[in-house]
Amino acid sequence: MPDTKRTATGVFGGLAGLVGLSAAAGVLIAATVTPAVAITSTAAERAITMFDNLPSSLEIDKLMLPSNFYYTDPATGQAQLMTQFLEQDRTPVDFDQINPVMYDALLSSEDPRYYQHGGIDLIGTTRALLSNAGGASETQGGSSISQQYVKNVLIQKCEQNAEIEYETNEAGEAVIDEATGQPKVKTSREQALLNCWTDATTAEGAEGYTRKLQEMRYAISLEQKYSKNDILLGYLNIANFGGITYGIEAAARRYFATTAANLTVAQAATLAGMVQNPNSYRIDKAGGSIYGSDGTTFNKAPDGVIDEGANLASLDALVASGDITEEQKFAAADGYTSTKVRQLYVLSRMLDDGKITREQYVEAAVWPITPSIVEPKTGCANAGGAAYFCQYVKYVIQNDPVFGETRDERLETLQRGGLNVYTTLDPRIQTPAEQAMAASAPTAIEMRQGTTVPSTGRFGSTTASIEATTGRVLAIAQSTTFSEDAAFANDWNYSAQVWAGDQTFGNSTGFSAGSTFKLFTLLDWLEKGKSVNETLNGTLRVFKNMTYCGETRGTGAVKPTGNFGGDRGRFGTPMQFTASSLNTGYLAMAEKLDYCDIANVATKLGVIDAYTNKPVDMNTLNSVIGTASVSPLAIAGAYATVANNGIYCQPQVIDRVTDADGNDLPKPERTCNQVLEPRVAATAAYALQGVMNGGTGSQGNPRDGVPLIGKTGTHEELQSWLVESSTKVATATWAGNVQGGGDIFKTYYNGSRLSDIRYAITRNVQGAANDAYGGDRFAAPDSELTKQVLTDLPDVIGKTVDEATKILTDAGFTVEVGAPVDSNQPAGVVAAQNPGAGKVAGGSTVTINPSNGEGIAVPDVSGRTLEDAKRALRSAGFGNASDGACTTDASLGTQTRATATNPAVGSVVNRNTTIAVDYAAGNCGGGGNGGRGGGGNG
Repeated sequence: MPDTKRTATGVFGGLAGLVGLSAAAGVLIAATVTPAVAITSTAAERAITMFDNLPSSLEIDKLMLPSNFYYTDPATGQAQLMTQFLEQDRTPVDFDQINPVMYDALLSSEDPRYYQHGGIDLIGTTRALLSNAGGASETQGGSSISQQYVKNVLIQKCEQNAEIEYETNEAGEAVIDEATGQPKVKTSREQALLNCWTDATTAEGAEGYTRKLQEMRYAISLEQKYSKNDILLGYLNIANFGGITYGIEAAARRYFATTAANLTVAQAATLAGMVQNPNSYRIDKAGGSIYGSDGTTFNKAPDGVIDEGANLASLDALVASGDITEEQKFAAADGYTSTKVRQLYVLSRMLDDGKITREQYVEAAVWPITPSIVEPKTGCANAGGAAYFCQYVKYVIQNDPVFGETRDERLETLQRGGLNVYTTLDPRIQTPAEQAMAASAPTAIEMRQGTTVPSTGRFGSTTASIEATTGRVLAIAQSTTFSEDAAFANDWNYSAQVWAGDQTFGNSTGFSAGSTFKLFTLLDWLEKGKSVNETLNGTLRVFKNMTYCGETRGTGAVKPTGNFGGDRGRFGTPMQFTASSLNTGYLAMAEKLDYCDIANVATKLGVIDAYTNKPVDMNTLNSVIGTASVSPLAIAGAYATVANNGIYCQPQVIDRVTDADGNDLPKPERTCNQVLEPRVAATAAYALQGVMNGGTGSQGNPRDGVPLIGKTGTHEELQSWLVESSTKVATATWAGNVQGGGDIFKTYYNGSRLSDIRYAITRNVQGAANDAYGGDRFAAPDSELTKQVLTDLPDVIGKTVDEATKILTDAGFTVEVGAPVDSNQPAGVVAAQNPGAGKVAGGSTVTINPSNGEGIAVPDVSGRTLEDAKRALRSAGFGNASDGACTTDASLGTQTRATATNPAVGSVVNRNTTIAVDYAAGNCGGGGNGGRGGGGNG
């Protein structure tokens, strides 16, 4: 309300004030007709001076309008209303979109001389001023339509600036409510809005006179600036019709399920009667809308009893004249009887003014007020199955600076700004997503506890689809029923969180990504130029070291990280590890990479910590296999990047934003950038296709001929994922524990394990996306990144155990030290390795055996006589030398000749090993020589 409390009490005090005010009224009315009026009264001069000092120019702000969310019907290309957000339910219309009978009803009852005066009605104003000066408790009516329009404009200005007021202490600090932990509210927003109405309509005394004069001053100014029709239309578009219903179009829809253009005489008269006191005469409260002094309500009479005090003289007159029967009278009055009285007043004025005929009057008068209430479609709860998509859009508007500098400004824009928000939702994907979710996932279910899970969990599921080439979000569905009602805060069947989103856009903290996060290790592997066909040691083992931001550090692991289903792992390639989602295989890959580089890949593909909105910190061994909490929509966007040849498109849910007049407004900035080399993306897609064709994601493949990449994921017995993508659309589905811990592998719904519903949901949603968008072949993988790779294994025999271990570890091998072996090497020096030096699978475990220092090489004794040979062996250190096999050679006669040893010449064996000497002799058969033949020393 304008600050115009100059000296009103002096001007309007006592009888002199009444005389002066009357003179002022005369001056004001004359001022609307003639350029100047001469008045000699001192009181009149003082009133004129005050009037002249009042502001004369009223800036008419844009109406407070609902914001509309739309989606596009693919069949017609036309925008379809999803829902609205509003503080005031209003739909402005043009002059010719209102039935002329509505203008007649309003003017006959409120301002019959509207088209004759210049903004102020002399008769009505004088009557009101005299009544107020006489001591009325409230300022009286008599205002022209122009004045009423001014009043409504001022109320809206006040409402636009109305803010919550909090209690403060002496230091000016907010007082905190101990029960809620929130600041105590001194004046709620609802009360602040009510104060705007009260200040503008029920100010008493001098303040009331001043307000009335200010309305007059503004009204005269309006009439000089705008046409009569413009002012009349402006009033009908701004006026309140009870509650949050504003403007004639919204009132026609709200109360009669029709439009302003199609209002009947009876309906128009009802609405025209309501504007005097809209919340008293509203017809959407079956229990009554008018409160008596004792707190009882009336207007709508129960059980056919007409409200006491209702003056139905007009109906009585019609009965007396024979126009209607007594039964018709009671039928007409048996409803909102106080509002009926107002309607009859309007009808009588219309009849007196010749705006309706006697027959129209009787027909409308006998009509019982029968509302057909249409609730405004407001908030995401009214978006049906698309409620969570709607809520995500709402979060974008609340948090993106393009809609205002502060959160409060953005909320005001949403509720009052008249935005037309054209979303990216595609019903061809959204509807199947809702259906798949409803068929497969419960809204809430009692979860069974797992062996490592301490408590029962709250189950939930969500799915989200994104267009790979643009980032346009096509669908979001969730297993719960959408509600922001605090009464359902502890009911797990309801939620207002958008689980597909993150803390900023969804109020969700995300979920552990599981093996879907392995994508980023695969991509970093390829970016480092490594092949998906390089052989690695993916066996179950303890990974003791990791590289983190260039630093080698211990993992602290004391036992191996397990694989799904107890798999012991194997030597294999990244291609194989990806298809089977082998944890130990991916840990073997990460062993050759820097964990910070892996995190950087995730960041540039839009996957960050869903709660902090900061890059994922991969500072633990198992972060490779998805311990970080991420959003399903972000995961879908990352896989879409691979499918889109390495171009990452930030997810966007808004195609276009306009103001109420259809003018384009800035929308949230979302970009597409090349973040992966095409050859890296193509090779990653090559590996990820194996997941959907014979790999862990096969159950989720629609098998409709559209090529797909994908990845499954689980996090212990708590979370499960499936993400898949064509070259056109990516879909991510999550199902698991929202909070607490229940075992999704041991809990069933409709015959399926909760851990398996991801397959059915994703299969149906992606199938719908394939039907609508199709999909092309993925680009061929890079030849360098798919070549067969073996690694050189160094020879470490002769090295100390420490030297050998470092050489092998630096080369990427795992080292195990075996038991000491017999060797002629010094004790402690490596005497044997397995496998031996050469080309082997990268990451292999190499067993090295130190020398025990007890080994001796068998010397070459061939050509010597048998006895000489045995003496030579004993001389070399062997304590046991024996005769071996004899071969007959007649040319030797009685001589012998050593031919070989067993163990063979050069063998390194323990000195206590028996060495057998094979020999030749002229006769190997007889004579007490133990088969040696003749010869010897006899």
